[in-house]
Amino acid sequence: MMARPGSLIIFCVSGLVLLLILIAWLMPGDLELHVTLVKEKKSVLVLPLKPRERFTIHYYHSVENAPIWEEHSLDEKGKLYIEEERYEKFGAGMGKMPGVGRMVKKGKYEAITDMHMPVGDFILRVGSPGVDHTIIWRNKRFNLSDTIAHKAVKFSGKQRSMLYQIWRSFRVSDQQDNPYKIGKK
Repeated sequence: MMARPGSLIIFCVSGLVLLLILIAWLMPGDLELHVTLVKEKKSVLVLPLKPRERFTIHYYHSVENAPIWEEHSLDEKGKLYIEEERYEKFGAGMGKMPGVGRMVKKGKYEAITDMHMPVGDFILRVGSPGVDHTIIWRNKRFNLSDTIAHKAVKFSGKQRSMLYQIWRSFRVSDQQDNPYKIGKK
């Protein structure tokens, strides 16, 4: 019995579509930064990032009440690095680590630049309003202290497949209107 030409075309097109889906699933896509409540294991912030793109954690030192900026990035595999720290004055837990980065003056601030030190996933205990633990990403600010003060959050990077990235691009309301989930309980 011979296959009908229409059936053969449908079979070939279906096979091609499945092959493209498999390739997109296996190919690496963009990265995501996940900020997750440790105890509840619930995601509170998900940000798409490009490799080496920076995001900043800004806060006020709990003892000195001085502003601090910590710039971080993700490598191609989603591993977290600290790139730079800026602060007005030394406080408890602040200062240069031997062999890591270089000290420079940036206006009235001291900075440790060129750090590119792997930190991996890390946990931050979010401070009270006033400490204002804030994530700055692409000129947007997400104040964790306003919504989840005194909670422990885990910062982790994840590499996503091209298929996942394509799927996320079709979720227009999530992706463009609200690409993050801050403050949702």
